[in-house]
Amino acid sequence: MNEQRPQRIVIIGFGPVAASLVEGLLPAAAAGHCAITIISAEDHLAYNRVLLAELAAGAAEFEHLSMVDPLRLADAGIQVRLGVQATGIDRSRRRIHLGGNDYVSYDRLVFATGARAVIPTLNGLNFDPHADASLPAGVFALRTVDDAHQLRNSIDLGQRILILGGGVLGIEAALAIARTGAQAVLVHHGPAPLGRVVDADGGALLTRNLREAGVEVIPGATASGIQKDAQGFTGLMTSTHGLIQADALLISTGVRARTELASGCGLPVGRGIKTDEFLCADTEQRIFALGDCAEVAGQPPVGLLAPGWAQAAWLSQQLLQLAGSTGAEPLAAPDFSASDVLMLKGQGIELTAAGDISAGYWDDTDLQATVYADPARGRYLKIVTRQDTVTGFLAMGLPQTSAELVLAYERATALPEDRSALLRLDDPATDQIAAIPSDDDQLCRCSGATYGQVAHAVGAGCTTVAEVGENCRAGTGCGGCKAKIEELLAKAPALAQ
Repeated sequence: MNEQRPQRIVIIGFGPVAASLVEGLLPAAAAGHCAITIISAEDHLAYNRVLLAELAAGAAEFEHLSMVDPLRLADAGIQVRLGVQATGIDRSRRRIHLGGNDYVSYDRLVFATGARAVIPTLNGLNFDPHADASLPAGVFALRTVDDAHQLRNSIDLGQRILILGGGVLGIEAALAIARTGAQAVLVHHGPAPLGRVVDADGGALLTRNLREAGVEVIPGATASGIQKDAQGFTGLMTSTHGLIQADALLISTGVRARTELASGCGLPVGRGIKTDEFLCADTEQRIFALGDCAEVAGQPPVGLLAPGWAQAAWLSQQLLQLAGSTGAEPLAAPDFSASDVLMLKGQGIELTAAGDISAGYWDDTDLQATVYADPARGRYLKIVTRQDTVTGFLAMGLPQTSAELVLAYERATALPEDRSALLRLDDPATDQIAAIPSDDDQLCRCSGATYGQVAHAVGAGCTTVAEVGENCRAGTGCGGCKAKIEELLAKAPALAQ
């Protein structure tokens, strides 16, 4: 009697979400239940893209960004083909063409192709939305290690660097550049950075804080093209501010899902590769998509690690069931919803926001807007509530108040009738008791790890942030939760000698 052949699972793309999927499949691969092949156009194993700005600024080494152990992959028999471009997919023969006559056969195929940087329609730039742009010297995005190395070179040369785009990634890159002592110039279209999140007063304070951190801010700019010479980029042309001279241009104007391979083989695409709620992109349960390239059940990609990692954890179990390596009941429909809480930290800037804060004092009798401002101390707070439940907030320079509001917003719990009581949480002279997070509350926004999961990791013997990260992934994303993890470690009882 012939033994059943292992299921051939091919994953196209090897970013953080694909790394998480592989982690879930590792035991089955090692046991011979499935044969995994990873195809990656990049020359590097999976790494944390969230920290690329830190890598470029010299605040992190590439080894710190690594998300997989090559020895574990090899021991499990996983084949990783780096620097290889998938050129087409033959669904009838279940083959992935790699150029020439080379191909890889599959039983299940997973698209984890992620997203590419959006290159704006500017005179002098290649803005093909379906291809990786060939950019002039001195112009780059920040999506790959190679991009980070280009930025690092500009920093080392002491160049004046423009950052086009006022979103979170653009701001974080500008702050990282300024921290090195290099000239960072943030150019954006609206009146203030994070224009979809902040109101007028919050935006004014954010702009001032950025300038105090060493970032030159040019608001209200409408870019029209780039100027270049034989050596490369020399300036950004605008219809509002004329020519803004600089030595390099970092483009941070959003990302677009990589869907060309899927579209080319007849799969439906929209804002991403269209899948059902089970991440399935075809009618035969052969092809799946997840992460930044997937439009799941009509919802566009959100560009966050937490939902991508949640998708990876669920899909690994689904693939194992389809491969027949588990005898469990069919998996229930998953919930991949993500919190819309936004956090920005860096060089003395601390901003947390969620929901909708557009309501004014008298706009809606069902909504209550509360505002506190202390610009001299860099503090600002706006809360919008409906029947004492938070529907949106913006907090700057108030870390304890922010933490309290995040819990209230995500739990949909009522705030105190006197909103000013929240401000006392950030008064060092006042001993206030904040809400205690429950085990189900999120601690790490990148991984989705909860306070309970981190507490369990600490109880299991983890004594460092790195060990906690290996146990439950907390602290392995942007690093913004490391202080909270350190607090839990400090409170843990000493291990028995």
